[in-house]
Amino acid sequence: MAESSFARQLKKGVMDMIVLQLVGEKDTYGYELIQELSRRGEDFFTLKEGTLYPVLYRLEDNGLIEAFWKHEEGRSVPKKYYRITENGREKLREYIGVWKSFENCVDSLCGEGEP
Repeated sequence: MAESSFARQLKKGVMDMIVLQLVGEKDTYGYELIQELSRRGEDFFTLKEGTLYPVLYRLEDNGLIEAFWKHEEGRSVPKKYYRITENGREKLREYIGVWKSFENCVDSLCGEGEP
């Protein structure tokens, strides 16, 4: 089933907040983020690398996350990891507050019943 444009727009609107949340929980790398988004997002947030990396680069450019290289045992090539910055934590709290207000407003306007 093809994804609706409404679903795509919703995802696009909250992607920064969700990525900041996951990076804030633990230092992580891109592929791990993609897997976690899919797992915890119950496949609603299934992304390709070409969708995630621009989000990561934008968050990094805005000083909300920072990248670092990490050597893992048994690997000769380091992986690029991301961690949240203090500015990122502040912005995440702001985003969550806006999201909760938005959610309450939509619930109030749309209610629980059928139109």
